[in-house]
Amino acid sequence: MASRLNPYIQFDGDARAAMEFYQGVFGGELSSNTFKEFGTGHGPDDDDKLMHSQLETPSGFTLMAADTPQGMPYNPGENIAISLSGEGDELRGYYEKLSANGGKVTVPLEKQIWGDEFGMVTDRFGINWMVNIAAS
Repeated sequence: MASRLNPYIQFDGDARAAMEFYQGVFGGELSSNTFKEFGTGHGPDDDDKLMHSQLETPSGFTLMAADTPQGMPYNPGENIAISLSGEGDELRGYYEKLSANGGKVTVPLEKQIWGDEFGMVTDRFGINWMVNIAAS
């Protein structure tokens, strides 16, 4: 198996909602396991939190996430950006879905000086996304 780079996002109790939202945006197969299923929680409040979740999309993207167990620090994702680059309307659709329902456009999706369309959005979970659509 080839090496791959993919984002892994830590959440504070809403990893399941976030991953289901991302599945709605990107499609694909979502698998999730709770701390209770693996017997690895740090207390009873962790039982229903996600220990690991993985989304494999039809476009070949992999997104992983987990909830922060009790007693461990949670650092919101303001220092994380996820970049989606490629061609076509598929990426434009992702940008629109990520910015909907509480998302905030930080850079409108428009043609940039390098010739591509580029935009940035912070989704409703506070995750920053960069979308670059290659010029045809």
